[in-house]
Amino acid sequence: MQRTAMKFFYRMDVSGLMIALLIVLLSAPMTGAWARTSIAEEVPAKATRKKTVLRGRASWYGREHQGHRTSNGERFDRNKYTCAHKTLPFGTRLRVTNPQTGKAVVVRVSDRGPFRHQRILDLSEIAARPLGIVTHGAVSVIAEVVSAETPLGPTDAPADLAALASDSTTVALATSIEPGTTEAADVVKVAEPAPTFIVQAGTFGDVRNAEAVQNRILALDKTLNVRVATNVQAGKPLNRVIVDNLTDRASAELVQKKLQQWGIAGLVRQKENL
Repeated sequence: MQRTAMKFFYRMDVSGLMIALLIVLLSAPMTGAWARTSIAEEVPAKATRKKTVLRGRASWYGREHQGHRTSNGERFDRNKYTCAHKTLPFGTRLRVTNPQTGKAVVVRVSDRGPFRHQRILDLSEIAARPLGIVTHGAVSVIAEVVSAETPLGPTDAPADLAALASDSTTVALATSIEPGTTEAADVVKVAEPAPTFIVQAGTFGDVRNAEAVQNRILALDKTLNVRVATNVQAGKPLNRVIVDNLTDRASAELVQKKLQQWGIAGLVRQKENL
């Protein structure tokens, strides 16, 4: 009986010691491996974001649209760094780079367009000028979505410009970003279409003269796709009569010869160089 009682009290003492030890351990500050494990659990892993990249030809618009309402309701100002895109949300900022020169600008989407064939962006005059678009009318560019805090205006070309320009690597591009920043976006790859050809049948300052030539060509051959393309250079409108959508140079040269037989001079041009 006495031995049984001693075992009971011994067990009580051991249990008490274990409880006391557990309390001490729980109340002590975490150090070493325990602390490192806890910190690691509190820091979420970095997210991976694919860049939104567009490739294609960009044109510009300027004085003739000055003060007009854009699609988002503001008034167009050719001296502000803005652009038009068909689908990107208004306010989206893009770094647009001419890969041939390495010149780049950051612009804000404020309008819808362009609505001309084979164009991905229309830039305001001030944004288009350093990229050489005002000089050439349109150039091939690479555009990538950047954060809303990125300053507008001239900027450095992206460090990975060569990779962005490569069809084989663009879809694999990814950057590490801290959690809580802008949500990841899929790559939008706009490849340049295969070149087509046109025959330019005259350039006129007065649109009525251009339309007269257009109507004359259509009266002679209704199967031809003839249009008048108007743009502004040095503040003056230029109206070009164009026979469009010719799939190769040989087809364009046949149309050119037909126009010559009708007394209309024509110039064969590759459409991507317009």
